[in-house]
Amino acid sequence: METPLDKYLRLHSKPQTEALEWLVKQTHIRTNYPQMLSGPVQGALLTMLVKMLRPQRVLEIGCFTGYSTVCMAYGLPEGGRIDTLEVNDELQDLILEGFSRAGVSDRISLRIGDAKETLKTLTGPYDLVFMDADKREYCDYYDLVLPLLHSGSLILADDVLWDGKVYQDQVPQDRQTQGIVRFNDRVASDPAVETVLLPLRDGLFLIRLK
Repeated sequence: METPLDKYLRLHSKPQTEALEWLVKQTHIRTNYPQMLSGPVQGALLTMLVKMLRPQRVLEIGCFTGYSTVCMAYGLPEGGRIDTLEVNDELQDLILEGFSRAGVSDRISLRIGDAKETLKTLTGPYDLVFMDADKREYCDYYDLVLPLLHSGSLILADDVLWDGKVYQDQVPQDRQTQGIVRFNDRVASDPAVETVLLPLRDGLFLIRLK
């Protein structure tokens, strides 16, 4: 349910396109976890960041139904491309239809399968990485992604506050929460990167390779 703050932020950010509105509706109808969508505010931020950074190659780990992918594709410079990874093959038809409706199909390569295995087959360098997949695997993704980057590449890791669980006095011991805790601590102590953690939605980690 949209909070008053969420509504205010949405109304004062760039509005969604018709294609994104369609994708939101279909995600609510056809999936069990529509709250996994990036949403209009984070989506607008992704579009703006891509426009500012002008990356030629973008990697997304965790496509879900393609909302964030479309938002980044809107901001790509001429010739820019996105490789997006998704484990759930049942979402493929919805993802591809969303790309088509948004007019960005020619800028995106969808790769279905386990992200850790797919990452081993990719060659860099990538200029920008958006990470929003299995929280238990964030450290593994990080290790596999770093060799695919260059100095100045940016990683955006989503959901790193995990509904506030990571900074509770008694941090829950479930695997997803502990995966995020390990990742946050790992990144914050890595001398190879510069970091800032933003309280946008459920936490967005900006990680820049030195």
